[in-house]
Amino acid sequence: MKVLSFSPTYNYPAMIDSFEKIPISIHESAKQATKLIAAEISKLIRDRAAAGKQCVLGMATGSTPKTLYAELVRLHREEGLSFKNVISFNLDEYYPLKPEAAQSYHRFMNSFLFSHVDIDPKNVHIPDGTIEKANIHSYAASYEKAIADAGGIDIQILGIGVNGHIGFNEPGSSRNSITRIAALDNSTRLANAYEFENISQVPRLAVTMGIASILNAKRIILMAFGESKAPIVADSIEGQITDNVPASFLQEHHNCMFYLDEASSQELTRFKAPWLAGQIDWREKTIRKAVCGMAIALGKPLLMLTREDYLNEGLADLLEKHGPVSEVNLRVFNGLRDTITGWPGGKPMEDIPRHPERRHPASKRVIIFSPHPDDDIISMGGTFIRLVQQGHDVHVGYQTSGNIAVSDEFVMRQIDFAVEFDSYFEIDKSRAGNIWKDAAGFIKTKTQYQKDTPEIRSIKGMIRRTEARATCRYVGVKDENMHFMNLPFYETGLIEKNPPTDEDVQIHMDLIREIKPHQIFAAGDFADPHGTHKVCFDVMYAALQRLKAEGDESVANCNLWLYRGAWAEWDMWDIDMAIPMSPDQVLQKRNGIFIHQSQKDGVVFQGTDSREFWQRAEDRNAETSQLFDQLGLPQYAALEAFMKFDY
Repeated sequence: MKVLSFSPTYNYPAMIDSFEKIPISIHESAKQATKLIAAEISKLIRDRAAAGKQCVLGMATGSTPKTLYAELVRLHREEGLSFKNVISFNLDEYYPLKPEAAQSYHRFMNSFLFSHVDIDPKNVHIPDGTIEKANIHSYAASYEKAIADAGGIDIQILGIGVNGHIGFNEPGSSRNSITRIAALDNSTRLANAYEFENISQVPRLAVTMGIASILNAKRIILMAFGESKAPIVADSIEGQITDNVPASFLQEHHNCMFYLDEASSQELTRFKAPWLAGQIDWREKTIRKAVCGMAIALGKPLLMLTREDYLNEGLADLLEKHGPVSEVNLRVFNGLRDTITGWPGGKPMEDIPRHPERRHPASKRVIIFSPHPDDDIISMGGTFIRLVQQGHDVHVGYQTSGNIAVSDEFVMRQIDFAVEFDSYFEIDKSRAGNIWKDAAGFIKTKTQYQKDTPEIRSIKGMIRRTEARATCRYVGVKDENMHFMNLPFYETGLIEKNPPTDEDVQIHMDLIREIKPHQIFAAGDFADPHGTHKVCFDVMYAALQRLKAEGDESVANCNLWLYRGAWAEWDMWDIDMAIPMSPDQVLQKRNGIFIHQSQKDGVVFQGTDSREFWQRAEDRNAETSQLFDQLGLPQYAALEAFMKFDY
């Protein structure tokens, strides 16, 4: 996608259309965007240093600014960027929370930035999560005064919550609010629950700079990456100013820029309904998007749409170029119909011109990449089973161990069985007893955020591997086709992972070279650009790109299909292949998911959805089928959907 940005002189030209009320800069990736932001910050720091002045930065935390801080650290180490003249003020901190806690923003800032650069610790200001409540008012006033005494914030970095919060200014926060204690919205606590073992451990309060405090900054840069941020980004940029969307107050600022990636920008009118923003090139998926979106909004089957519907929805241009109505309706209907197939590896007996997957070779070598040891069966279990049943050589690459998602209670249950088993059969009783004793002792005294011992992490990894093997055997995959990749980036024993390295890429390259697949299925969940699924996709994609550049024949004839996780489905216009399931096949998939007992009846990192994984998957697959049915296509019990991805 072409990068869309505005002049760094901040004399902004007219918006690209009348919908956007805040300047935006859209980039292919978060990394590309943050390099530009880091360059701007670096220039300001250097210019101020050359003039003998200080540079005051407002800092944000969370997953969004990690890439930015990594680039600033690189600039310090490799290009001599000094932070000696920098004064920093952080937006917020959980309350109550000690600075040394694993989830504290003191620890976050030290881990990702301050401990790696030469900033004077006296110039670092982070709200205190341990201040007595009786002293909060005076403490907040002193924080505001410190900002003013420093000359005000030159550049304020922001992220944005899915409910529109900036800092911890939740919906309902006043435009005139300043530093204070604020109650966290439940949606914020749920969104941040990934940092904690369960939602009950997420603090309910935070110390935060107010909206007025933020708007006082001379320059504001808001970063939003990943598709989960797309709806609120659109509301903030295109909607009315309202305290229901705190980020919408940024429309009032004279020098604010939103830096977005492609995923977070997709709900903007220029992408969601480009026909409303001006002349467009009517490509096949754009036509499908416009017509399906209209049919869904009107609650009509595709073939029942009328000329009046098109005109009322701003699609006169589509009719003018591709009409009449009956032909456009049929074109979209046939396109969706042709995505439906019971043969995900191609139909060997019949040459179907518009079939999603090619016919030859009749028996294909297939790799299913599964970020966690259960994503394969949860996300594409029906397709997984069908590929094996139809005679394809199916391999599964389990990219990570998934060990942090196993509860301590489940570990103790397994060790208890092993000890009793060994005792009964008189197998090395002393060693088994010692493992039990050590594990029980550690877990009994384990603090809330303490990292597991290597032995316990190994046991948790074993638990997930045995479940994955059992699932593969249930489906019919040969033992030698199960590949446990154990990507190094994941193996920290903590929620926080290491950045991926060339070693992670090389592991993928070696497996792809060995198998020489005709098809690869991979997770396409990019809601969190720093999440495990996204990292796993990135390293897999880097491996494919490298092999392709080297002219390696192992990828010369390989199609890449992306599946979604248990939470969301592809939009109708992005679906290139839909695999139907009967009621019996839905039950068969459910039984495969049940094999992963460590992930059943409540999991360690539940996220924002209280349903179990099998329920999420079944609901998602049923909803996809119902949507096809609503549009006038055949009705099935469930559908698993895939998008073809070019590389």
